[in-house]
Amino acid sequence: MAEVGRVAVRDPGELLPGGFWEAVAVWLEKPQVANKRLCGVRLEARRRAALPRVSPRGRRPNAGPEQEEPGAAGRGPRPPEGGPGRGPEESRHRRQQGEGPGEAAAAPLLVEGPGQPDKAGAGEGDFSAWDLDSLWDDFSRSLAGGSHELLAFLTGARAGSQPEAPSELDVVLRTVIPKTSPLCPLAAPRREVVVQDVLNGTVTFLPLEEDDKGNVKVDTNNVYQIRLSGSKEEWFISILIFCPERWHSDGTVYPKPAWLGEELLARLARWSVGSKKSGFKSTLSLISIIEYSKTYQALKEKHKDMVKVWPEVTDPEKFVYEDVAIAAYLLILWEEERAELGLTAKQSFVDLGCGNGLLVHILSAEGHPGRGIDVRRRKIWDVYGPQTCLEEGAITPSDETLFPDVDWVIGNHSDELTPWIPVIAARSHYSCRFFVLPCCFFDFVGKYARRQSRKTQYREYLDFVTEVGLACGFHVQEDCLRIPSTKRVCLIGKRRTYPPTGEAPMEEQRARYINSRRGRPVSPPGREPPRPPPRAAGSAGRPHGRQALAAGAAEEGAEAWAAGLWLSGFRPREKAERVRNCAALPRDFVDQVVLQVGHLLLDAERPCAASAPGGSLKAWNRGGSLSLADVASELDGETLRRLKRECGGLQTLLKNNHQVFEVRSGRVHLRDWREERLRKQRQPEARRRLFSEAFKTRLCWFFSHHPDGCALPSDCCPFAHGPEELRPAQTPRRKQVL
Repeated sequence: MAEVGRVAVRDPGELLPGGFWEAVAVWLEKPQVANKRLCGVRLEARRRAALPRVSPRGRRPNAGPEQEEPGAAGRGPRPPEGGPGRGPEESRHRRQQGEGPGEAAAAPLLVEGPGQPDKAGAGEGDFSAWDLDSLWDDFSRSLAGGSHELLAFLTGARAGSQPEAPSELDVVLRTVIPKTSPLCPLAAPRREVVVQDVLNGTVTFLPLEEDDKGNVKVDTNNVYQIRLSGSKEEWFISILIFCPERWHSDGTVYPKPAWLGEELLARLARWSVGSKKSGFKSTLSLISIIEYSKTYQALKEKHKDMVKVWPEVTDPEKFVYEDVAIAAYLLILWEEERAELGLTAKQSFVDLGCGNGLLVHILSAEGHPGRGIDVRRRKIWDVYGPQTCLEEGAITPSDETLFPDVDWVIGNHSDELTPWIPVIAARSHYSCRFFVLPCCFFDFVGKYARRQSRKTQYREYLDFVTEVGLACGFHVQEDCLRIPSTKRVCLIGKRRTYPPTGEAPMEEQRARYINSRRGRPVSPPGREPPRPPPRAAGSAGRPHGRQALAAGAAEEGAEAWAAGLWLSGFRPREKAERVRNCAALPRDFVDQVVLQVGHLLLDAERPCAASAPGGSLKAWNRGGSLSLADVASELDGETLRRLKRECGGLQTLLKNNHQVFEVRSGRVHLRDWREERLRKQRQPEARRRLFSEAFKTRLCWFFSHHPDGCALPSDCCPFAHGPEELRPAQTPRRKQVL
């Protein structure tokens, strides 16, 4: 046994040992957070278990901690209360008494979702709970039969002593799934048994190996343990390896011991005192992680050239691979749905607010019939070809925006349409399902207004969209995607909460809920408003949301009812996207504001002038600093009104002119390019190369307007000292598709 790392943890507010178990839960359920070479895990089974009791001679089996020797290797004295021995029952009791989130997690988390034995990746050789029982019984017999060293390691006993097994353990069977890449084919998943000993504050990871005959047993070569020891005054987290001389590092599932003792240990210590339990599901909890990894890699390889021909102003690296990941998720979700329902035909779809249309393009290329609709056509649409069906048009939730011929309604960052996605799916037909990935916070009409300050705005909005789905009659599931975005939680409605015969009362419930968001009066039960004139045959047989509008509603509501709208006041996005980041302001107006603010800073109270780096005696006036409020008070009313119409206003304009200004913590300074030059020299080569491509492509503001001129000589300044130094800007070349 060897200790590969040990760190002291300062407890700022009695967060331990609860925080330790929260950190362990992250490494158990989401190891990819720390080890980027892992795709994820599948928790397959869990049970309570016990090790064989082997009591040392001359000692009572249930000896208390006061009889332990204080010098026990790798362990501190067991604290009488609140220490590593806080068990699940006590934790649940304290949770009911209003305990904080850190302490409430002292017991190991009983995972639901990705660890459900009935869901854990069907068709991937899963273990059942019975398999775990059989495996653990065999392992316990081997420990009792002579593996006393491993038994001592599991129980945390000191060297040279006979271990006393704890009375109860929490045993989890998990499958660790590595990532794949073109250079590194998908490695085989590895199964582990994780033994959590709450009483002793230890978590031991036992890898499994399978022989040619299919027999599974514990591989003692790569056994390691995470241990919490100490007391309320001083805590230690350590990582120990059972047989360091036989440790085999594959660089993926089992890293080098140095990584465990440094990188992982540092993360565990940080999570123990600084992390709170996430309010979101585990990543990719509803689908097979292995199949997702294979599909994502195949799609990434197939569509990687899209990055080279991306004609939009958005970042191709982010948007291409984000849509590839979303497409991979949907493909696996739909494949599992076909297997579950016994279907052969691939699901059809419509993507509302499809944006660049790449998700539609990928799904269509994989054989799923579908189309995308967006209010504004994108340049990239011309690249896809005629096989990708994309339509330009505004979507206004009404009787005319139903899709009785599609299986799935998709809302991928659909903005103002987001809460309407479940409604459109519910009213299209009984078997229609939905997938929505919320981003911006919209209600049925206008922006979403917060109601609960105890939740984050994002969590509250997800709960609102879930509430909409429930009101529409869906069982709503939540999952977390693996995409380069902070908004990566999706909501899925696959099944209804009512039979097909209950459509009429459910439609009345939907309409009442939607109208309640605007405070509209609704018809009492059994009473309907006057029916409008018959509509075109194309809408016959569809459920109409207007049936629940009240007779005698306001004139605005009556007009909406007559037009077939589900709720008046909805406004789709404008076709022409307005730029409001100050970039469209006239150049002379921007130059005037920059010059005025520059003079204000030069005239402001400033520190003593400093000499230039390198011992030069020439002083350069760096000016003072002013708050944004002080700067705004010096500008005239018309200028402020014009800036307020832009997103970010004055601050955005000053940040756009980063050659002149630096905005830090709400205060404005003149930028000193002597410091910037030193900072650029420490940047990576790739960023320095981008910096050199823009060299001398713009005039130097300080050379033209500062009373002392530029702080840098001409050959060092990245901007031109006069028109004669200007050179044309370089535009990046894009490869053409052949």
